[in-house]
Amino acid sequence: MSLIKIITTSDGSHSLLNEKLNETYHSVHGAIQESSHVFIQRGLEFYINRMNPVSISLLEVGFGTGLNALLTLQHNIDAKIDIRYTSLEPFPVEEEIWSMLNYTSTIGYEEHFRQMHGSDWNRPQRITPGFEFTKLNIALQESTELSGAYDLVYFDAFAPSKQPEMWRLPVLQRIVQCMNANAVFVTYCAKGQLKRDLKALGLTVETLEGPPGKHEMVRATKSATM
Repeated sequence: MSLIKIITTSDGSHSLLNEKLNETYHSVHGAIQESSHVFIQRGLEFYINRMNPVSISLLEVGFGTGLNALLTLQHNIDAKIDIRYTSLEPFPVEEEIWSMLNYTSTIGYEEHFRQMHGSDWNRPQRITPGFEFTKLNIALQESTELSGAYDLVYFDAFAPSKQPEMWRLPVLQRIVQCMNANAVFVTYCAKGQLKRDLKALGLTVETLEGPPGKHEMVRATKSATM
């Protein structure tokens, strides 16, 4: 019996409930709304407007449902930016579940969504001319494939109360070491300890308005001289 169940959130889009952790993959107030607000608007769009890049190397911690990747591809479909998207996921969602998610009925790009979920692990795949996708079947703490090469980080692990090992200082330090100068880190979480740790690692930390149903979120930026 699967411990992962599909639920419908307030904006009509699906999320998943991990019954073992009693934790959802996205906000019950709206999965698409949350991902769009936190990762696309406050992360991807912010970085593009700030840096005007021709390419972006993006790291996602927690591929999960694939919603963040799909929204990123949608945003970039007509752009002249080359996005190299790397996503870590040690516990992949099974096809019988992800194939039932309703994101493409709103966002579109069903074939691209299936390509990302069905692609080989640990091998880059060109989904569109401007979107190269690689998913790594490994936990962040165990990965030896990361290097100081990322311009943007989507940190989308389960909440600190459910997955505390992902939010500890050594893990955050590993992320910061992988970030290029001027790189941006975004997450839905706004815990005080997270902000203190990111500041201790030398990042400039902003507390921003959160998505519907959540008061705050965090964005942190690495300086040009780090």
